[in-house]
Amino acid sequence: MGRKISAEDGRAALAAWRTGSASRAETGTAVRYSLQVLAQRHPGQAVEVRVPPFGAVQIGSGTVHRRGTPPAVVEMKTDTWLALAVGVLTWENAVSAKQINATGIGSDLTACLPVFSPPRPLS
Repeated sequence: MGRKISAEDGRAALAAWRTGSASRAETGTAVRYSLQVLAQRHPGQAVEVRVPPFGAVQIGSGTVHRRGTPPAVVEMKTDTWLALAVGVLTWENAVSAKQINATGIGSDLTACLPVFSPPRPLS
């Protein structure tokens, strides 16, 4: 997936995306950083998560995939992925709204989301 994105850069890009002011470069950084964290938390090669045009990672234990299309693929648009990653959209709602194309065993990412804890309400 390229060079590792620092937590500082990743959090800054996510913050810009949340405000709706992110540039294309910041949005790309937010996607790549969130995919990087997802892959760190759920290592493996059973499922490929794709967020074109910014990135893709393989996650999850099980089938080891080396070449070609993996047996389980999850693909979605940038804003759908980031909303799932930060917890403002649930997997169930995104699937119901047909915002996700998921095929294969293990392609339900409910247990992996959100990648980042949702914001806590102010008391």
